[in-house]
Amino acid sequence: MEKDQEFVEFVVKSLVDHPEAVKTERTVDEMGVLISLHLSPEDMGQIIGRQGQTAKALRTLLRVVGAKHKARVNLKIVEPEGGRGPRSAQVGQARSASGGEEAPDAMEDFKL
Repeated sequence: MEKDQEFVEFVVKSLVDHPEAVKTERTVDEMGVLISLHLSPEDMGQIIGRQGQTAKALRTLLRVVGAKHKARVNLKIVEPEGGRGPRSAQVGQARSASGGEEAPDAMEDFKL
């Protein structure tokens, strides 16, 4: 396993609730190195972060690791099968239960 791939796995496993589900794939082409990250649907929010801040920080650090080894490294977070996980399903149920409009009491759980 290459250093950039090891770095991603180490950082991501340190952040998530299900480290055993973290898997990475490393591919090299003319554009550089692409690391595809697979993880549990429940951990997607932790890795992406608010407004994508955690994912952006991880990509920035990965670019530094790549520069040290004279390679252009990119990170792709692979969305698990079934979409966005529990949150999108709950919001969809709340909308369908109210005839297409969001049910205010169901959405209170999602306020920040």
